[in-house]
Amino acid sequence: MVSEDNAVTNENIVTTTGTIAIETEVIETEVIETETQDAIQPSTDQLSETMPEYKIIMVGDVLLHTPVEESCLQPDGSYDYDSLFSHTKEEIATADLALVNQEVIIGGADLGISGYPCFNADYSLCDSLVGAGFDVICHATNHAMDKGRAGLINCAEYWRDEYPQITVLGIHDTADTSTFCGADPAIIELGDMRIAVLNYTYGTNGISLPADMPYAVDLLNEEQVAADIQRAEELADFTIVCPHWGTEYRLTSDASQEKWTKIFAQNGADLVLGTHPHVIEPIEWVIDEESDHEMLVYYSLGNFVNWTSGTGEGVANRMVGGMAEVTITKNDHGEVEIADYGVKPMISHVASGPEGVTTYFLEDYPEELAEENEIVSQDPEFSREYCVNLCDSVWGDLWKTE
Repeated sequence: MVSEDNAVTNENIVTTTGTIAIETEVIETEVIETETQDAIQPSTDQLSETMPEYKIIMVGDVLLHTPVEESCLQPDGSYDYDSLFSHTKEEIATADLALVNQEVIIGGADLGISGYPCFNADYSLCDSLVGAGFDVICHATNHAMDKGRAGLINCAEYWRDEYPQITVLGIHDTADTSTFCGADPAIIELGDMRIAVLNYTYGTNGISLPADMPYAVDLLNEEQVAADIQRAEELADFTIVCPHWGTEYRLTSDASQEKWTKIFAQNGADLVLGTHPHVIEPIEWVIDEESDHEMLVYYSLGNFVNWTSGTGEGVANRMVGGMAEVTITKNDHGEVEIADYGVKPMISHVASGPEGVTTYFLEDYPEELAEENEIVSQDPEFSREYCVNLCDSVWGDLWKTE
């Protein structure tokens, strides 16, 4: 179709033509050209229908309590974590971009495999995460320094040496990857879209960063976060922030999360995928009043896998996690936007013995299996119906039912 600019030019040509006869001739020519262009050019609606779409998913905390580690221990003393992902990896692998919150540091067996309170996993967990289909590993958690400097360096080096194609966020063994030291945010390309991903934690359980490595863990510092998001907005078409924040076991956002949500939105972030509370929390759109900018927030995705030692009321809540599902595309103005979103509930299933701990999608988790979940001995309220009701109360109609 003739653009507004072309229409103005054509009018100028007509009005500067010398005679009425010539004006009429020009007008007729323009009508013919316009009709021809309308006939051969697709409409705006047709163009938008052909825009490629990309699916982004993220799961919550890979939280390896001692019985989880024991379920992955092999007869020869090695570890194999594949069983944790065996029922979910097919869907993870089909996503265009898959993120995970790797709650515990992967410092290797030489530092001692351990559960709560100072976690450490075997290097083979990296192999299983990659095998499950994850593209982005978020390591900025309150447990990032559980094994000190050695654990963090071991983890960062293993990822870099063995899986350079994987984007590892939140921890740094060298300054050149840290925005704290001037590096640019991580950018991932999906087709012709550039996606920036940032990952921060509220703290490291009181363990100080090494004096000569103030950049070791990406922390929620207001000045740094604002600068990072603004830089991401310059470099990318879409910005994702993955904050480790909130209050453990709380099913709603707290004042700190609301504060940071405003900061993220004010600086232009598009999507927030939150972790740390170990239970699910609501999903909502947030609008920055000054700029009218919209941002989608998943306050907490809960646990992907865990076997807490806690007992009593509320423990059942920790067994429910969510897979965020966000589809992005370009609108008619060439801007990347969220075309669709939802969340898929997941259940931590725990049973004694080898490979007894794993995760299922709720839609694949029958009541008979729920009755076999050993968490029932820690919280008798746990059942499939309990999990369904929890999803209803926190997410409403947003979760995808079977």
